[in-house]
Amino acid sequence: MRCLMLIFLLLGCTPGFALDRFRVEGYFLPNGMQVILKPGYERDHVAIRLVVGVGFDDFPCNQQELPHLLEHALFSGLDKSGEGGLEERMQALGGEWNAYTSSADTTFVIEAPARNQRKVLDLLLAVITQTQIDEAALDLSRQIVEREDGGHYSPLQRWLDRQDLGHGASDQLAVELGLKCAERSSIHDMTLEQVQALRKQWYAPNNMSLIMVGGLDKLLPAYLERTYGQLEPLDPIDHRPLNAIHKVADARRELTDGWLGNGAKLHWLFIEPTLDNEHDQTWDLLQSYLDWALYTELRLKHSLSYGPSAQRETFGDSGMLSLNADLDRDSLDDAEQILKDLIQRLQKDGLDPQAFDRVKRAAIARQAWSAQGNSALADYYWGALNDYSDGHFTNTSRLLQAVSLKDANQAMRKLFAQPGYVRIEKPLLSYDQLYLLTALVIGLVLVSAAGWYAWRSHRRENKR
Repeated sequence: MRCLMLIFLLLGCTPGFALDRFRVEGYFLPNGMQVILKPGYERDHVAIRLVVGVGFDDFPCNQQELPHLLEHALFSGLDKSGEGGLEERMQALGGEWNAYTSSADTTFVIEAPARNQRKVLDLLLAVITQTQIDEAALDLSRQIVEREDGGHYSPLQRWLDRQDLGHGASDQLAVELGLKCAERSSIHDMTLEQVQALRKQWYAPNNMSLIMVGGLDKLLPAYLERTYGQLEPLDPIDHRPLNAIHKVADARRELTDGWLGNGAKLHWLFIEPTLDNEHDQTWDLLQSYLDWALYTELRLKHSLSYGPSAQRETFGDSGMLSLNADLDRDSLDDAEQILKDLIQRLQKDGLDPQAFDRVKRAAIARQAWSAQGNSALADYYWGALNDYSDGHFTNTSRLLQAVSLKDANQAMRKLFAQPGYVRIEKPLLSYDQLYLLTALVIGLVLVSAAGWYAWRSHRRENKR
């Protein structure tokens, strides 16, 4: 009888647990720090994400790397053992950590054994509050950030960036429209005083969210209030307004991508207009539909591109949806005409109902397995913090389900009502052009040599 009851309990609880990932224990510490706790799948492991609400977009172009610089400086060490000693302490606890700076936040990412979660949190708190940053540590952090950004920023690279020649298609368009900085901020111009001021102003508990998923300690809430709850809150700082479109971009440009090759990339980019309801989910479904449409047209029907794709990106306060294809250089005109025909057909006939329904069902089904495991679930909560309220994250499956074919068609027609921006990336020379140029150079050399020989012969004849 007890075995039968256990079977019923397992059958009843397991699906419920899997479907309950949108419900968490969420609350604020007295100092304003947001805490999100979720018992996870692996009980011997805990995934920790400490999200600090400061990122690149909170600073002007010449200072955008400041939060990234501070992120690295905070790993410079707690004592004379330095960065290496700090890493040894984490290793001794069986954990590993990293940190990331994005447009919106700076996040410390930790994976650790559940049995050591308090000790790991102690170490993280020490890093945030006790790290003494000096000029030597800051200089080392400058070097690390510079390498991560692609190495030494030479005057030539800075000049190319200012000419819109150092970016990929979407980045280049964002620069043209005024949504993105044209060049990197100068790491070496950033001072210790600026880094310390950033830390003092932004690294406050009421500007932080602590996310923990896994085998959580039963006394964890009391521990957090006794430790992280003692951090002093600060007056909130207003975030800088996001960049808006304030420049005019060329409708069509060709961008140089490398020196030699027969390949090319076609990008047709559109600014996402504002929708009345379910904005993100509608665009997500439309992107998936267009991804399938490009695959059907450019690969299956015409064999022009192996992996065409639709992509969504965000720059400043604007979303951008692009149609992209890797092509042979000689296929650019054909591919562009196919995209024009596709857009015209969609505007006239709308999305195919059966294909849209299939794409929608696939997107909803993907939600069931897209965040499996403690780490993936913690990352999901990190990315969805704006959709959190009162112990619940928004159920994206329900939002996707609510998007109708009519909604998607309306979004598609608004999107394609604008002409968009065509960007073509290709090497400076194709192999055929190189052969022709080589033959031309050789021809000129031969003609010049023949002319020089004739001139010399003529002079000799005159001397005689």
